[in-house]
Amino acid sequence: MRILLLGPNGQLGSDIRAANAALASPFDLVPLGRDALELSNIDTAVAALAGLSFDAIINATGYHKTDEVEGNAQRAFTINAHLVQRLAELCLDRKARLFHISTDYVFGGQSKRQPLTEDDGRAPLNVYGASKCVGEDLALLTGADVTVLRVASLFGVAGASGKGGNFVETMIRLGRERGAVSVVDDQIMSPTSTADAAAALLRLVAAVAPGGIYHLVNTGEVSWCGFAQRIIESMGIAATVTPVPTTEMPTPAKRPPYSALNNAKLTSVIGPMRDWDDALGDYLKMKHGRG
Repeated sequence: MRILLLGPNGQLGSDIRAANAALASPFDLVPLGRDALELSNIDTAVAALAGLSFDAIINATGYHKTDEVEGNAQRAFTINAHLVQRLAELCLDRKARLFHISTDYVFGGQSKRQPLTEDDGRAPLNVYGASKCVGEDLALLTGADVTVLRVASLFGVAGASGKGGNFVETMIRLGRERGAVSVVDDQIMSPTSTADAAAALLRLVAAVAPGGIYHLVNTGEVSWCGFAQRIIESMGIAATVTPVPTTEMPTPAKRPPYSALNNAKLTSVIGPMRDWDDALGDYLKMKHGRG
């Protein structure tokens, strides 16, 4: 199977390439970075893709600088929604599959405070989440063989593209530099290792699983403060972690107070996803020799 990988150099894209290389029978994976494809120009990008041979596209790219997106809604909907529709239409024409990476930020405004399933109603609180919601819908409505994979709170060795690292590395740096960090304790999510997400995605591809929506996350939930405490503790850093409410740390884009995801649908196809804490331990061992 020949797969075009969009966003090959981000946290998730890097681990997709690594996970594929580790397979006994790897896919014919073709990485297409920004140097080869400017996705904000939809017509040019789709025309370039149409000139290639492929059986599937993995769309691991997007405009995901959440706070910056608040002031750039047009660009967000271009890349996170309209481009995704065109990718799906291209796959429909080629009888190929589209694997599109979405986000837990399609949730947030709902009243439910238990891990959210694929069938729960979405309620985004910011422009980024809204643009990803529309992208999911436009892709699925094309009638193409589309698999939407919602990820959350990613941490990977490659770091977050354009964000200067990831939350884990930020907590380690601030803990060492300041000896104290303040982190919101009223936002609950599902921390997810990009290494685990990448391996699971490729298992899903190999299983020829039915299209639709899947929650591609490690198991469990925690607040950002609880996550930070576990990172600091695991690294043996002499720093205090102080819980604070979101109201004391306002951001341009509102964050979901609860967006933990239920991954039961995914695990029914490919087997269990491990707990986020176990995944964090492996990440810290690989990156820092600790955990």
